[in-house]
Amino acid sequence: MLTMRKRLFFSSLLLIAVIQPTLACTTAIISGKFTPDGRPLLWKNRDTGDLDNKVMYFTDGKYNTIGLVNSKDTTGSEVWIGMNTAGFAIMNSASYNLNNSDDTTAAENEGRVMRQALKQCATVDDFENLLKKLPKPHGLEANFGVIDAMGNGAYFETSNNGYFKIDVNDPVAAPMGYLIRTNYSFTGKPDEGQGYIRYMTAEKLFYQASATNNLTPEFILRDAARCLYHSLTETNLKQLPTTEKDKFVWFTDFIPRFSSSASVVIRGIMKNENPLNMTMWTVLGFPLCSVVYPVWFNAEHVLPGLLTADKSGNAPLCSKALKLKELCFPIKRGHGEDYLNLPVLYNTSGTGFLQKLSLVENQIFADAEARLEDWRKSPPDVSEIKDFYKTLDNKIVEAYLHLFGP
Repeated sequence: MLTMRKRLFFSSLLLIAVIQPTLACTTAIISGKFTPDGRPLLWKNRDTGDLDNKVMYFTDGKYNTIGLVNSKDTTGSEVWIGMNTAGFAIMNSASYNLNNSDDTTAAENEGRVMRQALKQCATVDDFENLLKKLPKPHGLEANFGVIDAMGNGAYFETSNNGYFKIDVNDPVAAPMGYLIRTNYSFTGKPDEGQGYIRYMTAEKLFYQASATNNLTPEFILRDAARCLYHSLTETNLKQLPTTEKDKFVWFTDFIPRFSSSASVVIRGIMKNENPLNMTMWTVLGFPLCSVVYPVWFNAEHVLPGLLTADKSGNAPLCSKALKLKELCFPIKRGHGEDYLNLPVLYNTSGTGFLQKLSLVENQIFADAEARLEDWRKSPPDVSEIKDFYKTLDNKIVEAYLHLFGP
């Protein structure tokens, strides 16, 4: 039986879940000292009002860059997670407990700062120096996560007027080799901010993965980004008895959300390793209805056709995922976005979108990892990367057509 104190605690968390804003990302940094292959990882499950996302390749800075961009941002002025050819990578989650209400107002600059950092930063220290030089007020309230080719990684909990650095290699701050941030900062005002329930869910998953030496891109994208467990209610949607008939469930404050527009894991490199081996594992569009696509740097700056804007201005893979998402959330009146038609996504017959697409994704992971193993021994020609992109494009298009029709 719940005590009064526990009732009040759970009630406050539920209130936080109800008022949580759209910009509600779940993120993590994993030290290379704790991954099976020794390479650091950077993860962002992006939540935003801009549901159409694409990937862009930039060559206008000191370092070439690949990043996730809003589709409507035709020039790529803001990047929301990305990597560069120095082995540096960056992402963010919005924070809601760093700035005071009476702080000097300034334009929101997180995406622009990350774009600037990718153009000029090679190390975590470079990024810290960039923050120091920014004019105040920064126009920032975010947890910036960064990794570099020297094995460094850190969050910078950044407000309008300063920042606080938390090192992923600090055994006090990250005893299990990872740091997680949702939409509050540990150095911010207590009991304010958002994302406490998602943090609890991610912490449980990552703790177990660290203990079993399973902090990998596959674990993050399969088990964390698409987790259907709710840490407060202890509801696991995958364990509900569902048929292929309609069964609507309340879908708020899971790690994947109605507002999730992409999930990306950047696997960095080890010291003195070729930056071409960096991989941006990209799940574009609503993660529960999409599949992973690996992206690499190359001399001709080629990107996969499914991840880049077509004539409509949107990325085809993102459009495919959003089309399926419509069937998961068919209620348009009121707060229909809070109610998921679960059997469409996951059911006891194994015919849900998530179940069907997992088979396709398993093969993509296997094929990509096999190529990477060879490419680390002998760097690939651009033609090999282009051919692999073409193969994946065709495989994914055919899979969606076969599984879901035109």
